[in-house]
Amino acid sequence: MSEQPSKVYVNGSLFDIKVPFRRVVLDELDENSNNVKLDLYDTTGEDSPGNSGITPLRQRWISNRDDTHAIDSDKTNTGGSVPPRVANKGKRPTQYGYAKSGIITPEMEFVAIREGVDVGIILEELSKGRAIIPLNINHPEAEPMIIGSRFLVKVNANIGNSSVSANIGDEVTKLHTAIQWGADTVMDLSTGADIALTRDAILRNSPVPIGTVPIYETLARVGGNPVNLSFEAFKETMIAQAMGGVDYMTIHAGLRLSHIPLTIPRVTGIVSRGGSIMATWALAHHEENFLYSNFAEICEIASTFDVTISLGDGLRPGSIADANDQAQFAELATLGELVKICRAHDVQVMVEGPGHVPINRIAENVQKEVELCDEAPFYTLGPLTTDIAPGYDHITSAIGAALIASHGTAMLCYVTPKEHLGLPNADDVKEGMIAYKIAAHAGDLSKGHLGAAQRDLALSRARFDFRWEDQFNLSLDPQKARAFHDEELPAPAAKKAHFCSMCGPKFCSMALSQRLKTADGELLKDPMAEKSAQFVDGGAEIYLSMPSKVRP
Repeated sequence: MSEQPSKVYVNGSLFDIKVPFRRVVLDELDENSNNVKLDLYDTTGEDSPGNSGITPLRQRWISNRDDTHAIDSDKTNTGGSVPPRVANKGKRPTQYGYAKSGIITPEMEFVAIREGVDVGIILEELSKGRAIIPLNINHPEAEPMIIGSRFLVKVNANIGNSSVSANIGDEVTKLHTAIQWGADTVMDLSTGADIALTRDAILRNSPVPIGTVPIYETLARVGGNPVNLSFEAFKETMIAQAMGGVDYMTIHAGLRLSHIPLTIPRVTGIVSRGGSIMATWALAHHEENFLYSNFAEICEIASTFDVTISLGDGLRPGSIADANDQAQFAELATLGELVKICRAHDVQVMVEGPGHVPINRIAENVQKEVELCDEAPFYTLGPLTTDIAPGYDHITSAIGAALIASHGTAMLCYVTPKEHLGLPNADDVKEGMIAYKIAAHAGDLSKGHLGAAQRDLALSRARFDFRWEDQFNLSLDPQKARAFHDEELPAPAAKKAHFCSMCGPKFCSMALSQRLKTADGELLKDPMAEKSAQFVDGGAEIYLSMPSKVRP
């Protein structure tokens, strides 16, 4: 009988760290007659965390580096519950900066163990800017993870309240749902009441990096009118969020005043919330986007806290008709310029991508991002491959997500069934996460990731051997797999049966295939092969002499 999966930890060799995995013990024996064990990537953090906050795993690592110091939280405007830290004068405590200097950190060894690679590969990819470890020094609860094309494809889940629906407890529940089903990062896109308090509750309970779009809170602070925005208001918001622990921030600095006329021919115009906010401000003042004009200062703030900048695609296509147009790629070229500014300030950076793109035009997006943005990690929303399926856009987008992941996209932003229709609830979060974990895993398989292939092989072997519990435990959604099986065959004995309710005992192809095998796994001898062997053993004579017959 298979054991239930359990959490295990792998110790570091360079640092005193413990890296969590979910261990599945299979009802299959290895060559030493021990049960086969498979350790799977785990994002769930502490068991049963509740809503009261989790252990600050990285606190000691951060303080031991002696390049940051704590400040009096009463003198800040973070809305947070933890005294914040800032960089010492002249220091940039970023994982990118450490990597460029050849310094291996506990965070780097942690992700090396998680990914199953040598820490030297982590150091190389970080130092070249091809990968990032988004970890604010003020979010010590977060477990390190890496985003880059050479590593496992990651999935982000968006949560957050709105002006129509705002409840802090609901958002923490969505957080727990997202990480239970494998979210590697979570973005808090709250636009309703208590934005700062909601964000702090999420951060203090999150073992995964948290992202935001600071312009949303800035807009709320100036009364909801984009015309009233200013860089000073944005700067105040960004610093408060950085002190609170936000790990990465989407900054829509690539949308320039000159790009806006390029959107006129579009069917759906500017569909990015951040993009439309900044376009409104730029046109109202007829000035350059202040996020672009002040981008160097934004990078200085980010480097003080090791906030990763996620360069927002404010001009992403919102319909198939607008895919890969002049506006989209003009902004992408600007994002490439901003990548260089980030790196000059030792700031970790990734680039966001579309959107709505037909299958035959997806590869071009990755090619252009690699070319224009110097291989910075690509982070895409889908893309959705058709516009005709409201209520099923977790499927239309997972198709595009799997394909774009196979081309090298490093992180996928999930889409839920509620996309374009309403604010997702916890059930929608689960549906979106499962769809995107499938897409990410398909991308890992296409790139030849060993760990991904091992899990598929283990499940396929369990399926052929009718080890039902192993199949459930290895699946992305064990609850659903078990429930579907038990709908027609709920009895415990059915978990030993060599059939399911689809084919029954007499028409199961795998059961029939098993009967074609002997105990040692060899196929039964082909009758023609037996005759061939007899021919050779008989001297390989074509014509055999026959005894003479005597006629009567």
